[in-house]
Amino acid sequence: MTGPLDGIRIADFSRVLAGPYATMVLAELGADVIKVEHPEHGDDTRAWGPPYAGGEAAYYLAVNRGKRSLALDVKHPFGREVAQRLCAEADVVIENFRPGVAERLGIGYEAVRQANPGVVYCSITGFPGGDRPGFDATIQAESGYMHITGESPSKVGVAITDVLAGLNAAVAILGALHRQATRGQGELVEVSLLGSALSGLVNVAQSALVSGEEALAYGNAHPTVVPYQAFEAADGRLMVAAGNDRLFRALCAAIGRDDLTGDARFRTNDGRVRERDALVAELGAVFATRTVDEWIARLDAAGVPSGRIRGVLDAIRTAGDVTLRLQHPTAGPLELIRTGFTLESVSADRDIAPPPLLGQHTRELLAELGITDDRIALLRQAGAIHQAVHSVRPPVEPA
Repeated sequence: MTGPLDGIRIADFSRVLAGPYATMVLAELGADVIKVEHPEHGDDTRAWGPPYAGGEAAYYLAVNRGKRSLALDVKHPFGREVAQRLCAEADVVIENFRPGVAERLGIGYEAVRQANPGVVYCSITGFPGGDRPGFDATIQAESGYMHITGESPSKVGVAITDVLAGLNAAVAILGALHRQATRGQGELVEVSLLGSALSGLVNVAQSALVSGEEALAYGNAHPTVVPYQAFEAADGRLMVAAGNDRLFRALCAAIGRDDLTGDARFRTNDGRVRERDALVAELGAVFATRTVDEWIARLDAAGVPSGRIRGVLDAIRTAGDVTLRLQHPTAGPLELIRTGFTLESVSADRDIAPPPLLGQHTRELLAELGITDDRIALLRQAGAIHQAVHSVRPPVEPA
């Protein structure tokens, strides 16, 4: 792979979602990501199934492409030496160990910085300060997400706080790499799931701060924009998002209710928010008279944002070019979701390595670190490393 981060080496000691998501994004940009995993069980998500493909859990496959796997027991004295050498030569080190673990292993920020002054070191925790363990579900509870979602309290259906933390980590690392390249200085990057979640509340958090009142749950509606919610059509549900006064007028024209724009109660968004119940009742009666497809066709023609409420697989299959296909060593042809950005300088058709098997690249990575064959044999005998043994499945030609 080539890209703007070509030549950047990342030592990735993170696991599960936030850290691996961040390093997958950086790998998409061309970085050489070395995924350090326990030699027996690897990343926790390797066991988070079913479903599986070629013996690998779908969860693991989702966020680990473009990386190389080093199966290393960092708690073993021999493995610890390898981890320290890897950190000393890396441009970026990222970890999400429990508080104090990285320091005990000799790969905490201060120890790594002494050996590698220019390093960008990223630590991801559940809570600021890293004094409590945290998974997405507990962070969604603590951050207010469950309080404002669905029929409150309700968890968002994906680990959104991990995804936000991963994106924040990737952005901060990119900024730190620029400082490293231009000034030769390293940087400590600290990211928490809770901090990422709270920053992701954006207008909801700011409204609570301005009003001094607790945020409310609006289900599929919006607290400060009306109409911006789901409506029942004759054969299903659709979302309608008239985000300003112009779109509201276009909406009313498209559904044959121009009279609503002349009603003083509904002329401005402020009034529509205050008279939410009355307006929604009027619109709901109209939307119930036609099918989802009919309404979407009318609203699209009028330039009013609307959409069918789809399942995940349905959304993927109707969205266009949102997946890529890789040849996996054990799963064969593997379809994965693309990242949500493209760069003009990076070809969409470039070769991307599939998510690695556990320890698939152990020997080559140890050799790159200057570790001799005899030493590698000793590490294997001591149980400090693991090298995957597999036969690559040939590509399957389309029928």
